[in-house]
Amino acid sequence: MIPTKVHYIASDNPSIPAFALQITQIVDSYMLWASPTELFEGDVEKAPLSGSLCRDWACAMPPKAGTATTGASTSIYRTTNSDISISMAQRLARRFGKQVFLSIDIQSYAGKLEVLLALEKGILQALKTLEK
Repeated sequence: MIPTKVHYIASDNPSIPAFALQITQIVDSYMLWASPTELFEGDVEKAPLSGSLCRDWACAMPPKAGTATTGASTSIYRTTNSDISISMAQRLARRFGKQVFLSIDIQSYAGKLEVLLALEKGILQALKTLEK
């Protein structure tokens, strides 16, 4: 069975939304979907049902061992105004040494740096917990 879990990424800043993060663990890979949510933490399992998988979707490979270069990456699907999933997937793949499929459905928050940083920080914390 392929383990899938939905995490709630809380926000203590009123200008930054809470996020739902779905993590699917595959052999040496993570498939991640993240989106702002208005659901409460106890209901976050329902968030993927109302989100969009293909809003901004990318795949990144970790770099070869012993190299400082960035691994291969590609956009699977993206909208014309958003391509943030590629760079974030590259950073996550390099950090965890696994292939990362990352789908981000952030719509109107796309250009807000503080929102993107909060999202990436939440993803990092969730993946660190899984890696233990």
